[in-house]
Amino acid sequence: MFSASSPPPGPLEKVFQYIDLHQDEFVQTLKEWVAVESDSVQPAPRLRRELLRMVGLAADRLRGLGARVASVDAGFQQLPDSQTLPVPPILLAELGRDPKKPTVCFYGHLDVQPARQEDGWLTDPYTLTEVDGKLYGRGTTDNKGPVLAWINAVSTFKALGEDLPVNIKFLIEGMEEAGSLALEELVRKEKSGFFSSVDCIVISDNLWISQRKPALIYGTRGNSYFTVEVKCRDQDFHSGTFGGILNEPMADLVALLGSLVDASGRILVPGIYEHVAPVTEEEKRVYADIDLDVEEYRNSSQVKRFLFDTKEELLMHLWRYPSLSIHGIEGAFHEPGAKTVIPGRVIGKFSIRLVPHMDMSVVEAQVKQHLEYIFSKRNSSNQMTVSMALGLHPWIANISDRQYLAAKRAIRTVFGTEPDMIRDGSTIPIAKILQDTTQKSVIMLPLGAVDDGEHSQNEKINRWNYIEGSKLFAAFFLEMAKLHSSW
Repeated sequence: MFSASSPPPGPLEKVFQYIDLHQDEFVQTLKEWVAVESDSVQPAPRLRRELLRMVGLAADRLRGLGARVASVDAGFQQLPDSQTLPVPPILLAELGRDPKKPTVCFYGHLDVQPARQEDGWLTDPYTLTEVDGKLYGRGTTDNKGPVLAWINAVSTFKALGEDLPVNIKFLIEGMEEAGSLALEELVRKEKSGFFSSVDCIVISDNLWISQRKPALIYGTRGNSYFTVEVKCRDQDFHSGTFGGILNEPMADLVALLGSLVDASGRILVPGIYEHVAPVTEEEKRVYADIDLDVEEYRNSSQVKRFLFDTKEELLMHLWRYPSLSIHGIEGAFHEPGAKTVIPGRVIGKFSIRLVPHMDMSVVEAQVKQHLEYIFSKRNSSNQMTVSMALGLHPWIANISDRQYLAAKRAIRTVFGTEPDMIRDGSTIPIAKILQDTTQKSVIMLPLGAVDDGEHSQNEKINRWNYIEGSKLFAAFFLEMAKLHSSW
């Protein structure tokens, strides 16, 4: 693993020594946070109470640092069965208002995906367990560990009696895994209030592309999620009675889904690539510098063969080109056994990962036009309906902005290496929301390794990543302050 060749001089030397000496305390706090089953996905009153307890724990921790904490009411969540559940409050906290210092805001979330030991966890997901330097538990890397690493950095300056180099703000929510209910509205309301003095916003809710080398993320793909319904009638048919005399909805749907993408992964919807940003020479150089062993990546993914052989092609198709994935079919017979049924109504689900400069409304029109054309050629008597169920924009940052320069310097200080400059092929809506609404610069500064398994069984964060990540945030504060004074 990378490490700085010698301890940095000045205040950071004491900060880093303190973090090393108190790392067991930091791990213990993470253990206490992991023990709270703050699952926002399952709409159960018990879990919602756990979420509220988790937000309360975080608020107490921030107040313990001396921060002013506002707990903003987020209302209620209306469920399809008419049940209502409280949405946990959103925390707005601030520490310091020195006009001579830059103000850095950290976004994080306290909620987690569902986890049960019987689903394949080797340990109880809500009991932090350390094995060979790996800290296993739900939320360790997504996102309780990074939230605490930021708090660890702040608390270290406080414990040493050192002046914080920057003003700190926190935006902490408890519903990210369930769609960040009420968050966008709050960000809009606070544009000229809480966010007005902010210089940049830091998100640490992603992973490196390596197990060893740190990374900075400067872009994510968007997502347009579609459903295509083919309907003959609401009831299913017996294939012995009706097979051979109907346009079967499943046959229509399979033909429609099969028309979307070819065997090489290329999307077949006409015009879909027209607005994709062209590749620049500078961008090509960035891909060449990234530390990725394609064979190792393939083996760890347990995949026989990728569609592309070179590192550059692989990463470009993961990050900067659109992709289309077919997710499933609702209404089809899928249980074990043989059932001779013709489904009367089926719904196919697929999504397109969007990249700059694709326009979501244009993509929606292109997809609908394509599927209508394919369906018309079948001359089917069934009804077809295409809907875009979800639309989320891609996000891209300017890597020349000062927060990226500060983060690069901090990474060099802590890890003794240049970071991989990467994008994330998934969608993180809050980045685009924060950047567009507040008009503030956003940076993604991940701490977790590529094999952390966020959302999966046996999620973990390495002790090394958690502790060195706490140092990284402390170094980032100092670098932001240096750049601010010289800007």
